[in-house]
Amino acid sequence: MQLSVDPDSATPPYEQIRARIADQARSGELPAGLRLPTVRALAEELGLAAGTVARAYRELEADGVVETHGRRGTLIAAAGDTAHRLAAAAATEYAERADRLGLSHADALAAVVTALRLAYPEA
Repeated sequence: MQLSVDPDSATPPYEQIRARIADQARSGELPAGLRLPTVRALAEELGLAAGTVARAYRELEADGVVETHGRRGTLIAAAGDTAHRLAAAAATEYAERADRLGLSHADALAAVVTALRLAYPEA
């Protein structure tokens, strides 16, 4: 696994790590089941604090990109299933909240479209 952090970037180091691992996992460059380096090992390799790498790993786990298995370490999760399940759960939660707030279907949908445009500016 090849990772580097640009100290001059406006993007925080933990986010650079998170994004790079997520991209490599999605592309298959990091296959499902691959064990990632320990937090300490990767932090030492990159010259960062262990807390920085730990935050990246926590966010990757929250996004379903990796799974942590105690002594077995942090592994790349099976692609697709977890991400789709988490996205569906988030969409359901949003729909229920929009309904509780009294938004019309059109207003709730418009909010989603706006958020997606901001998240995917290249689309």
